[in-house]
Amino acid sequence: MGEFLTDVTTLRDRAREHMGRGSVTDAYGADRELVVEVLNQALATELVCILRYKRHYFTAQGINAQAAASEFLQHAAEEEGHADMIAARITQLRGEPDFDPDTLTRRSHAEYDASSALESMLREDLVAERVAIASYSEIIAWLGTGDPTTRRMLEEILAVEEEHAEDMLTLLEGLGSVA
Repeated sequence: MGEFLTDVTTLRDRAREHMGRGSVTDAYGADRELVVEVLNQALATELVCILRYKRHYFTAQGINAQAAASEFLQHAAEEEGHADMIAARITQLRGEPDFDPDTLTRRSHAEYDASSALESMLREDLVAERVAIASYSEIIAWLGTGDPTTRRMLEEILAVEEEHAEDMLTLLEGLGSVA
């Protein structure tokens, strides 16, 4: 084996140390507590997005409301999947996922929106997706190689957020309302 690899005996000895850390070994290269804090902000963002999309789904009205409502419902479900992935990763990192509704909007990168006009809903959802894209891109760059598992998870989520932004833009274009 190459000189850069640790010998098997040492790997086995290290694996027996600090077993209560679970998957977080000495090879983990990020600040675990800070990563958990950042992931809890991402979790809050996803939860706020679920609530916003659900509200928009139930309140969308107008000639193009059916197509938009269908997208809102699909996006809410996908955001819920993202929240679940993030919460699971937080627990893998020996952290506590923060679902506290009292602090949710303060921790979220995206804002909640109670628009009643379809065009406003679409605009605010596009803005929220753009915020998520920007924040996930920054987090991914910040993680670098320190936590490849979290980075890959966020890259997967980022790809879906980009699709959501394109969906909202397409619907806005269908209304003839693009900024």
